[in-house]
Amino acid sequence: MNIKIIENGELRENCYLLEKDNNYLIIDPGSEFEKIDSYINKDGKVLGILITHRHFDHIGALSSFVEKYRCPVYDKMSTTDEETYKPGPFTFNVIFTPGHTPDSITFYFFKDNKMFDGDFVFEGNIGRCDLEGGDMNEMMKSIEKIKKYPDNVTLYPGHGEFTKIGHEKMRNFFFNK
Repeated sequence: MNIKIIENGELRENCYLLEKDNNYLIIDPGSEFEKIDSYINKDGKVLGILITHRHFDHIGALSSFVEKYRCPVYDKMSTTDEETYKPGPFTFNVIFTPGHTPDSITFYFFKDNKMFDGDFVFEGNIGRCDLEGGDMNEMMKSIEKIKKYPDNVTLYPGHGEFTKIGHEKMRNFFFNK
C-alpha cells in the first residue's frame, strides 16, 4: 500500500491518499480539493472516503470528492459497529476512539500495521478535549483501547508527524496516566 500525505488548509491538516493497484482510498479530505485530487491517477478508481471525525478541517472537500467519484463514505454515521471492511484490495478495521469528538474513529489497516487516527493521538500528545463534544474520560478509555495494539503499529495523525504506538507508550504522558 502506497501512502501519500497531503498537508492542506489553514490548519495544515494531513489528508492521506492510499493507493494499491491504481485503486484509492482518501482519508480526511481536508479543504483543498484540487490539490488532493491532482495526486489521483486519471485512470484510478476511488473506492471510498474515510472520515476520522467531522471537524471542518478534515471534511472541507468531502462533498466535492463524493460528487466527483460517487464512492461510499466510511465514518461514525455509516459504521455502526467496530468491524472489518474490504473495499477492493484494501482491508481495514474500524475502532471507535471518542474523546476529541464523540464521532472520532480510527482506521486500522492491520495487514500493513498502520492506523489513521485523525486528531486522537499525536506524536507526544493527544487531541484537544476542551472543544464542543470533547471528553477527557472518553479519551482515556480510547487510549487504553489503543495501547493493546502492537508497539510497531504506525499512527498517522490528522496533523503533524506519524509515530508508533510503542513510542507513545514510552514518551506520551497521556499513555502513562
